[in-house]
Amino acid sequence: MNNAESVVAAARAEPLAQKRTSHRWVVMGLIFCIWAIACADRANFGIALPYLKREYGITNTQAGLIVSLFSFAYGFVQIPVGLLYRRLSEKTTGFLFSIFMIFTSVFTGLMGTTSSVFLLQAYRVGLGLSEGPLGIGCTNVINRWFPAKEKGTATGLWIAASKLGPLIVPSVCIVVIQLWGWREIFYVFAVPGIVLSIVWMFVVTNSPAENRFCSEAEQRYIADDTPRESRGANGSRRSEGAPIPYLDAFNRTKRVAQLETVRQVFGSWNILGVALGYGCMIGISNIFMSWMPTYLVTVKGFASVKMGFLASAPFIGAVAGNMLGGVISDRLLGGRRKPMMMLGALGTMLTMLLLIDAPNSVAYLGVTLMLAGLMLGIGFAGYSAYPMGLATKSTYPTAFGIVNCVGQIGGACAPLAVGMLLDRFSWTSVFLYMVGTALLCLLLLFSVVEPMVARHGDAQGKGR
Repeated sequence: MNNAESVVAAARAEPLAQKRTSHRWVVMGLIFCIWAIACADRANFGIALPYLKREYGITNTQAGLIVSLFSFAYGFVQIPVGLLYRRLSEKTTGFLFSIFMIFTSVFTGLMGTTSSVFLLQAYRVGLGLSEGPLGIGCTNVINRWFPAKEKGTATGLWIAASKLGPLIVPSVCIVVIQLWGWREIFYVFAVPGIVLSIVWMFVVTNSPAENRFCSEAEQRYIADDTPRESRGANGSRRSEGAPIPYLDAFNRTKRVAQLETVRQVFGSWNILGVALGYGCMIGISNIFMSWMPTYLVTVKGFASVKMGFLASAPFIGAVAGNMLGGVISDRLLGGRRKPMMMLGALGTMLTMLLLIDAPNSVAYLGVTLMLAGLMLGIGFAGYSAYPMGLATKSTYPTAFGIVNCVGQIGGACAPLAVGMLLDRFSWTSVFLYMVGTALLCLLLLFSVVEPMVARHGDAQGKGR
């Protein structure tokens, strides 16, 4: 056998495991679908709210409290679950994640059986406690299954799924209500989560190394922390961590040490500041999700079809914004998360001002609400990806648990605040409230640094 034949024979003998698979994107697709359904399970309440208020004689403040109970319960479990994920570490399997998804679906279905306001409140709390661990589970899997160069994009897709759920909710709910009634909304949305949770058990493992569908070549690719190169203004290549002088000065980009212990995570203002800002933006998102259908029906007088379209408009924009923000952060900004977060807060302020005393025009409201969703969504991926740049894989679940805990509890206050404002004032006060919270978010983001992490004892990163 000559040399050429030997090379050909060696190539044919190369094991299949050396070919790079793309199973991480199958995992991402499943995360996307599960999270979209989970977020739809919480959003369908907003469509049913006008019917619930009529049937049970609920005031605006009571309605706001019921909406907020979900977020309070959701936020309450974030830090304990983050610590649990850290303790389980590599031993975590898809089984626990699937169990929480099943409970989420069960409590969604129970919402349709309620016979009192008390049960309604209890089921909303149960839904929050069940769905709370899913967010940390999704981001933990993304952090373990994607290389550094793809984490922003993957996180953007995950956040986009959170807006796709509410996007499809109004249209589906209107059809279900016309065919059966408001209770059947919750039965219909309970089914997909159970099916997807079973699929998850067979397809996803906590790490690529445990997965039979993920080749060794893909495992090596995922483990590669080499940053993605981006393009500068003059077309030159720029890798993550390379300076962008004017942006970095404004952005407060600094070398920082990784947060390697739980104590460091809890003591980090960068984590807490981002968490508080996240709470401001989640609050605005929760208002869109829970109160916008009521605004469109009671204030603007739109029938169900127009209401369904306009209630979906912010989430059409948000889906695009979530994906766009993650891609820009990864590919154009060298992994910097703050610019898109700050742009989102500023854009949200401006669009909320445009909604004050808005005309009863479907076109005006549709464009403005879609633009508001785009601005709200363009920075959302950053809040989840930002802790990935500060924490180790071991401490990330705790770091994200803090961000999500504070974010969800802050967001939980918003629907309740809207109910109290509406019982005393008008919708103008609601839009001004959202302007104020977006401004607060912007100020909080200015106070934290953009981390360019120093690894392996880099002396520059030790002085935090």
